Amino acid sequence: MSGPRQLLRDAADRLRAAGVASPEHDAGELLAHVLGTTRAQLPLVAEVGSDHAHRYDDLLARRAAREPLQHLLGAAWFRHVEVAVGPGVFVPRPETELLAGWAIEHATAIAATGAQPVVVDLCTGSGVIAKSIADEVPRAQVHAVELDPPAHAWAERNLAGTGVELRLGDLATAFEELAGEVDVLVSNPPYVPLEAWESVAVEARDHDPHLALFSGDDGLDAIRVIARRGLVLLRPGGVVGVEHADVQGASAPAVFSDGGRWAEVRDHRDLAGRPRFTTARRPRHEGATVGGWTA
Repeated sequence: MSGPRQLLRDAADRLRAAGVASPEHDAGELLAHVLGTTRAQLPLVAEVGSDHAHRYDDLLARRAAREPLQHLLGAAWFRHVEVAVGPGVFVPRPETELLAGWAIEHATAIAATGAQPVVVDLCTGSGVIAKSIADEVPRAQVHAVELDPPAHAWAERNLAGTGVELRLGDLATAFEELAGEVDVLVSNPPYVPLEAWESVAVEARDHDPHLALFSGDDGLDAIRVIARRGLVLLRPGGVVGVEHADVQGASAPAVFSDGGRWAEVRDHRDLAGRPRFTTARRPRHEGATVGGWTA
């Protein structure tokens, strides 16, 4: 039998020495997982039995080897939903909740008029953005596409019973039948430049699918495709939102600004003040200046 406080202190020291960014948090989440409780309830635990302590030690060893915490827990929380994750799918990041929130706000505003918003999630990965939109805007008609078969399998599991229409396919060609009918287009695409391999966190570099991370020499290849595809899928006045790396706060918006095909191009910062996602609106009339609701 072991006292949980000492276990947690030792575990946090071990994870800190291994370079884990949030050692106390991860140590608590893993112990709560082993004990079948929550991190908030850990102060109520008097002792940790030897079997649980051994399981905890095994999970700590894997986390110290930089296996993602969410893989060890088997799930990730995102806004108000939970998704199953593991090898073969990109682990959702908290920063992406802001992009999902932007899409939800726009879909909610449309639903409030009595219309049914049509939303498309490109590069859906685990399906977490699509699931959040379906959860928070039940009136919305949500569609999602994923190119990578292993990731698609995770999305299929996570989106079962949500009403989201999921497809295995390419973002460049998917949903041709929705051309000109989409209200909100959203995507967390791959955006890491190939040359930035060494700068990617070990958890992502060694465990997230590379198809979900890297996108050409400057990291903008997928975003360029989304900018082109958005002009096909969105109705006039429809909006697009796409996540990008914090170093792409100028280059990602430029993808939409260049050529003058998009209106109201704007970049948004995350809670840490870093550039995080770009939004734009398809002009209501080609060549016209668009006013009103800011994307």
